[in-house]
Amino acid sequence: MDKNSVQQLTDEQLLSDLQAAATHEHQTTARLVELLSEMDARRLYLPQGYSSLFVYCTQCLRLSEHAAYGRIEAARVARKFPVVVEWLEDGSLTLTNVCLLASHLTTDNHREVFEAARYRSKREVEQQIAALRPLPPVPSRLRKLPPARQRTQPIIPRSASPAAMQTPVQSEENTTLFTPEPPAPPVVAPLSPDRYKLQITISRDAHDKLRRAQALLRHVIPDGDPAAIFDRALALLVQDLEKKKLGQTNRPRLKNEDSCRGRHVPAAVKRKVWDRDGGQCAFVGTHGRCGERNFLEFHHVVPFAHGGSTRAENLQLRCRAHNQYQAIMDFGSFRVREWQQEYQLGLDPVGRST
Repeated sequence: MDKNSVQQLTDEQLLSDLQAAATHEHQTTARLVELLSEMDARRLYLPQGYSSLFVYCTQCLRLSEHAAYGRIEAARVARKFPVVVEWLEDGSLTLTNVCLLASHLTTDNHREVFEAARYRSKREVEQQIAALRPLPPVPSRLRKLPPARQRTQPIIPRSASPAAMQTPVQSEENTTLFTPEPPAPPVVAPLSPDRYKLQITISRDAHDKLRRAQALLRHVIPDGDPAAIFDRALALLVQDLEKKKLGQTNRPRLKNEDSCRGRHVPAAVKRKVWDRDGGQCAFVGTHGRCGERNFLEFHHVVPFAHGGSTRAENLQLRCRAHNQYQAIMDFGSFRVREWQQEYQLGLDPVGRST
């Protein structure tokens, strides 16, 4: 199917074909894992001239190293526990989750473990593994990292010839740019059902604040444990954010919703909507409710421009994507783009749905 024919599909045809393609991919992956399992057992890669199944997959089958590793690991799990092929085929298990669970499977527990991992995300399976094999808490430590290595990148003048671009010449116009290597991503991993490992890199300023907090809290936290300080700091941060964004307070004032005549959402209404919707996007699609909890906004069910009120009954939590999607459905993409441009200019456009 060429690009033009894909663009000519109706929405219903596109969704149907996409679902069929995903189902076919699950079936193909399961079949590949099953064949690799038998290939590994017979060691047929050796007479083909390959030293290992991994080399065969990367050089003969042209799989990437990551894809080859995942499929070989799943193939060896399937060799011991054939039921995994059936669940890979129907899409209830992913290769990633099979690889995560591989070292935790036994003859006695494999079916129970796989059953619990079906239709679960990677993060949920990591929590499952932490419950299967809890790890002790990691000791808190604070150390200075070595200076970041610099990568050199020559700067080529725009007017340089192709030959000069291939062989840069050092001059006043052609200097060397030093770019630091990107920092390692933060690590948040479960150690047990109620313990997590957190590994981050902080700035010098944050380090000095931590040391100051340790000194001020010695009477409460004698050992200056950064984990305990981090917990207290997060509690204060969450409390402050809830107060600013949701109007949370220990002594809420009653608010007459009949006075909510403008676009502004009073704090009492925010609290009511947030509690009712459970801090989650309330958009319900054909496959159920959206589970997003980030970038939430207050959405007018009946748009404010169409006379909708700012009462709790007419407000919902929506993630940014679904809030914008509904605005496009109500007003059209062209008008929504106009409002976005006005908003960026600091104006308060009249007629936005939220």
